[in-house]
Amino acid sequence: MPALFYTKKDKPVEVPIAYAPLADTHGHLTSFRRHKPAEAVARAALAGVRFLAVPVDPADDVPDVPAFLDWFDRVRDEAAVLLEQWATEGRRPPEFAGWDVPSLVDNLHFLAGVHPYGAKKFMEDPHVRARLEALLDDSRCVGVGEFGLDVGPWSELTLEEQVPAMREHVRIAHERGLPVELHLRDGEKDSSQATAAHDRALEVLREEGVPERGCVLHCFTSGPETMAPFVELGCHVAFGGAVTFARSADIRAAAAECPLERLLVETDCPYMAPVPLRGQEAEPAMVAFSAACVAEERERMGFSKEEIYEALWHNACNLFGLD
Repeated sequence: MPALFYTKKDKPVEVPIAYAPLADTHGHLTSFRRHKPAEAVARAALAGVRFLAVPVDPADDVPDVPAFLDWFDRVRDEAAVLLEQWATEGRRPPEFAGWDVPSLVDNLHFLAGVHPYGAKKFMEDPHVRARLEALLDDSRCVGVGEFGLDVGPWSELTLEEQVPAMREHVRIAHERGLPVELHLRDGEKDSSQATAAHDRALEVLREEGVPERGCVLHCFTSGPETMAPFVELGCHVAFGGAVTFARSADIRAAAAECPLERLLVETDCPYMAPVPLRGQEAEPAMVAFSAACVAEERERMGFSKEEIYEALWHNACNLFGLD
């Protein structure tokens, strides 16, 4: 059987063993350039992924809600057909003995929120707000996100222009009883903006309150000091491909120190593919590598792999109301 992954030099890459079902809590299916979404979902199932949350943005990639929902259904249905075909070739998703969990195609969900780049549009264009509400109304929607604050090099809005949109998203989550996923990107490390997004987001969360259903720091790429006050507020922390990078000791330290009940993994695909696939277009199946890296860090603290993988799965299910 062909390998699931290959390096850029066409060498097969073994997928880490999953000791429990895997959850990719943040994977963009609408942003691929190379992968076909249905194939990516089917490949994720072969890697042991049994839950995927797809963030979508009504200010950017969802101009038409009914069309998006139809597309989402097609992706699921096409992935199911692919898995049936692959099964005849001997390629089947791994079984998890003792676990009663649905297949990935029956556990495909999305989140809806406006990225910080679209914060001004969200506050000024009522059509964007209407599309967000329509997405949140759908039964497959399990959260609000991604939204937040971004003072990185690609942001064209000031921090204060973004804050009202963040507040409004948090309030919507409170009203609807949904969890949220935050996008927080700080400025250059040696600048006055080094922790600006995280600092301001903390203020907003303290003022508005963390949604009762939960809050996730999506794609966390900072160290334990930045993480600590959010964990104290009850936030979850999701680690993606960056946790595997050679120069990411601070991120791995955060993964090691995060309370086990707050720990999550994601891909943020198609961005930041993990080692040993770095440089490729990421896909949900690659969450297996981030989970393995986080598990390795936690093992040094005396946890077993089984405990870590079980926590990653149960945390995702509890957060998104899937238990």
